[in-house]
Amino acid sequence: MKEESINSKIVKPERIILLKVATMKDFPNTFHKNYHTHLLCHRGSITFLFNEVKMKCKSGEFLFWFANSYLTNLELSKGFTATILLVENHFLIDNIPDQNLGIDATLHSRQYPVKQLNNKNDRQRVLTNFQLLYDKFLDMEHRFYEEALKLQMRLFVLEMWHTFAKEYERRKRSLQTGTLYERFRNLVQDHCMKEREVQFYANELNITAKYLNAISKQNSGITASEWIKRFAKERIVLLLQNKNLNIAEISDEMGFSSRSFFTRYVKKVLGVTPSEYRNRLRVE
Repeated sequence: MKEESINSKIVKPERIILLKVATMKDFPNTFHKNYHTHLLCHRGSITFLFNEVKMKCKSGEFLFWFANSYLTNLELSKGFTATILLVENHFLIDNIPDQNLGIDATLHSRQYPVKQLNNKNDRQRVLTNFQLLYDKFLDMEHRFYEEALKLQMRLFVLEMWHTFAKEYERRKRSLQTGTLYERFRNLVQDHCMKEREVQFYANELNITAKYLNAISKQNSGITASEWIKRFAKERIVLLLQNKNLNIAEISDEMGFSSRSFFTRYVKKVLGVTPSEYRNRLRVE
């Protein structure tokens, strides 16, 4: 796939792309397939369907789309301008810092891609980190280019997590006083690494498992057990993508009594064993 650089010249696929956008023509073709998108909206707004839910990012807000997000119906308002940083899919995944906070932040972003920036300093911080990463990518004369670029990528991710930590915590606190369904979803995000039974969440909410399944079905169309499986699946995928963890360590991290139990569970939710999933990543 060919992409555009910041100077709008056609070049070979790059790991990092920084550009200004004002119209749909400024977006590289199928950018959201191979790149993770970081967008800071300066003026106007952008609307889109994200997992079939209509969303809007306005002036002063930040937008993050994972590569291969289910994204359709992009529309820009009159006078729209934004700065976009695109990071190639595998390069970002391979350089995510090994922290549990990162898993929570990632899952939060999968559900809430639009993020509010509290003030002008936060907006400037985002733009500064865009430029630092892009500049490091361009600095190919650096004697330790690959190592320096990877470190800058990890620092960029940590800076993003830091910038949006307050919003993540604020939304988390608001869900604690929400409806039973909202509280259930929040509990699953917090505990699904090790708690994968509906009864655990029912006990936490002081209701029966049957009633919890009914509430979930009524609010979302799927059962509580399916939500637990979905959240656990996302965590498994993120952990398996982390090359710094071996399969036994991931099994322990998720509270499985043995690697064989973990392997059977992964086969159930992903359709392949952990080793098979990692082998696929090497081929891609």
